[in-house]
Amino acid sequence: MLNRRILRVKAFKVLYQCRENQSLTLKDALTLLEDSCQATRDLYLYMTGLIPALTAEAAKRTEAARGKFNPTEEDLNPNLKFVRNGISALLEADPDFNRIMEKKKFSWEQNDSFISTLYQTLRTREYFRDYLSADKVSLQADASLWKNIFANELEDSQELAAILEDASIYWADDLGYVLGTVIKSLDAMAREGRWTLPPLYQSEVKAAAGKEAESDSEFVRTLLSVAYGRFGEYEALISASVSKWEVERLCLADVILVSLGLAEAQAFPQIPLKVSMNEYVEIAKYYSTPRSGAFVNGLLDRLTKQLTEEGKIVKQGKGLI
Repeated sequence: MLNRRILRVKAFKVLYQCRENQSLTLKDALTLLEDSCQATRDLYLYMTGLIPALTAEAAKRTEAARGKFNPTEEDLNPNLKFVRNGISALLEADPDFNRIMEKKKFSWEQNDSFISTLYQTLRTREYFRDYLSADKVSLQADASLWKNIFANELEDSQELAAILEDASIYWADDLGYVLGTVIKSLDAMAREGRWTLPPLYQSEVKAAAGKEAESDSEFVRTLLSVAYGRFGEYEALISASVSKWEVERLCLADVILVSLGLAEAQAFPQIPLKVSMNEYVEIAKYYSTPRSGAFVNGLLDRLTKQLTEEGKIVKQGKGLI
């Protein structure tokens, strides 16, 4: 589930917390990291639970329409294609999904106003009306509809963002990534006819498929541990490289990203320098200042060359490329 880009982001956020609160030990940092990783999969479960919740809203409205004092022909003979969609039926019948949701106490009941508004919005969408009017009934068609919903209706919702922020400090920033993971799960459900909980790390997916893969869990724990332990050393290198500026005046996010880039360069001889540098430059563009991408790129380039010349960065295998 979690790829290395999002794991680097998580390491960045934890190290940032540690610099803001320097009483946090390495043990504390690794605990925060694990909590953050687990929270992303929890968000995946919570968002997947939207499927039966939204289906139930449609069923409730259908029954309410039938009970009107003066129902229309459409009220009496509604289109039940969405109410009976196969994706929701699979989840509702899956014992593992329901057991996990119950154990974690995940429910959309307290956010019924959001569900109601979302369903009302769906009824205005052309792709939803096309789905209802199509003659073909299949699990693939149902999955395609849900993919449209998760791709188009949720990431920019301010109401949903407020719900997630109240539920967990980790959830709001991970929504876009999680929506993509739900969409992948919908593809798998359409192919296999069942739901499966994704492994927490991408390396576990590869290992399950019989492919050789280095542990992503070990990668991110080592990355954070090295950056945490050598932060003072990296900070001094950065300070010496930007002599016109005191390190305290530099953007803390940039200092942390450069430190993580140096930690990765030293701790993982198999990862090419270009790969590591590109990753932290992209993270800087999103999480720091408008000029941070160029700053992080230039500083990492200079410092990795210096440490390579000093024999403190040694690459081998793929890392030489």
